[in-house]
Amino acid sequence: MARRKHACPLRAALPSAKSAAMLTITDLTLRIAGRPLLENAILALPDGAKAGLVGRNGTGKTTLFKAITGEFAAETGAIGLPKNARVGQVAQEAPATDEALIDIVLAADLERAALLAEEKTATDPHRIADIHMRLADIDAHSAEARAAAILSGLGFDHEAQRRPASAFSGGWRMRVALAAILFSEPDLLLLDEPTNYLDLEGVLWLQDYLRRYPHTVLIISHDRDLLNTAVTSIVHLEERKLTFWRGGYDQFERQRSERAEALTKSREKQEAAKKHMEAFVARFRAKASKARQAQSRLKMLEKMAPVATMLDERTLPIGFTAMAKPVASPIIALKGVEAGYAADKPVLRNLDLRIDHDDRIALLGANGNGKSTFAKLISGRLDALSGTITKAPGLKIAYFAQHQMDELRPDETPVAHVRLLMPMAKESEVRARVAKMGLTTEKMATKARDLSGGEKARLLMGLATFGGAHLIILDEPTNHLDIDSRSALIEALNDFPGAVILISHDRHLIDATAERLWLVRDGAVNPFDGDLDEYRRIVTRSETSAEKARVEDRGVSKADQRRDAAARREALKPLAKKIKETESLIEALRKRIQALDAELHDPALYAQDAAKTTALAKIRADKAAELADHEEAWLHLSDEYETGMTG
Repeated sequence: MARRKHACPLRAALPSAKSAAMLTITDLTLRIAGRPLLENAILALPDGAKAGLVGRNGTGKTTLFKAITGEFAAETGAIGLPKNARVGQVAQEAPATDEALIDIVLAADLERAALLAEEKTATDPHRIADIHMRLADIDAHSAEARAAAILSGLGFDHEAQRRPASAFSGGWRMRVALAAILFSEPDLLLLDEPTNYLDLEGVLWLQDYLRRYPHTVLIISHDRDLLNTAVTSIVHLEERKLTFWRGGYDQFERQRSERAEALTKSREKQEAAKKHMEAFVARFRAKASKARQAQSRLKMLEKMAPVATMLDERTLPIGFTAMAKPVASPIIALKGVEAGYAADKPVLRNLDLRIDHDDRIALLGANGNGKSTFAKLISGRLDALSGTITKAPGLKIAYFAQHQMDELRPDETPVAHVRLLMPMAKESEVRARVAKMGLTTEKMATKARDLSGGEKARLLMGLATFGGAHLIILDEPTNHLDIDSRSALIEALNDFPGAVILISHDRHLIDATAERLWLVRDGAVNPFDGDLDEYRRIVTRSETSAEKARVEDRGVSKADQRRDAAARREALKPLAKKIKETESLIEALRKRIQALDAELHDPALYAQDAAKTTALAKIRADKAAELADHEEAWLHLSDEYETGMTG
């Protein structure tokens, strides 16, 4: 198969220490209404990197994307890209036209579309030959299969792909726009919260697709699982600076925590060293025999730069109130239930289920199969078409869904919303209740229309569970929550003693809170006996539809495929060996740096041997640079190995 027009060439087995960067940011300063978002920020994103851009909401991540694409002007600094590099992002949903979805996606490959159009009118035999050669080079013959595979992964079956865009809602057209940009394969792919309009199945597919994407990717996301599976590095926006970290989100979080701890220890040791020097100066400054040493220590004190501190960004917890009096199991029982919005077209059929007082259930299934319908049925917002639903006496259910944000009163503050539920309470009691929802003092007095999406979600969840609940139903609660707020939600759900039903595309949230999985599919709701890893394997098959189509087109048997894979592994053995050797070097360098840090953190060293301190610091800097080079080499070697295995 011909390689796509922008696929990265195989790198040499021994890459240079300083590889080309796809994105270079130099001394960048961005401001909005005078408020600085970035100040003299720097970043070098390697070609082929898969990076997650993380940071608190409102720190400027989306504005940085706009600066990269030229939509937002920088105050100072520069953003550099290789010549002719294509940058792609999902700017808006696909328009509601009569054009079929598959045609919208195919049209996103501008070169292919232009060549096919020219092919119809060209008369020069040489030009016609050039067109056919270029179409072969860019693998144009498999374009429809590849486009169909992307649309299928994002939830569109064969029939849906042939329907006009005008037949779909805005959320589904956002998926079409995402499919189009993925199909066009830009050299730098920018994705801003791409999972917000996907279901879990779409998220799992996207993770797998991005992991194999042949070019550079930068993703703004608060989805921890996506940031652990689809990226190999993290760009952290904090205190108006950009910091590049290798590894997924869990590794970033661990490394950052270790760095914060090391900085704290260094600062404590530095303070101890300062006190020791100050005591020496105070004691011997007046003595002629010690005057020179005292002056030397004074100079050392003046030159001793304070150890930097890391900002401790605390997230307020989320709290759910449980009913004081529990109810007996089953709290809900369904027998022969049908549910839907029209009597002759039930969405769900023959439901025979029970929910106990301590159940933690996550609903799986692609959008459109009836997960939200089931949630509305259980919450009492939708009546059954037939069958019986038995609920425990006194059962209280709290229900949250994203569409409820429209129910907030835009001109009223969170305090005003809560005061209606506590008309006789003191102001301090009302504010205490708002604080329990995870809103700061400043946000308590902010009108609802001016709250962020995450703050509105916190307020709505707090209002939904205000009077206590035996069962909490959450339908996509994380769309506007950052990673720390999602962690606070996990803690709140795990602390809640009652039952929980969860619909979410956030696998980490499901993994951390759910004990049972129910699959909603083909009009039925049934327990899923496997775990999420097994479900992921079902959703993300080893071969995409496009790959299967290309294999069948070439007439390659399964046995031939296995032999081909074995041959690739054999050919890549030297590269695998080099990767292991590089990993060993990295581990050795890390241990050496830790040993040097231990020596440099000894306050006595500064007082006894300044020359040795300088020498050790230089060795430490050299080893750190050497470590960075080997880590970069490992990244490229791994990329080459993966490219070699996938062809």
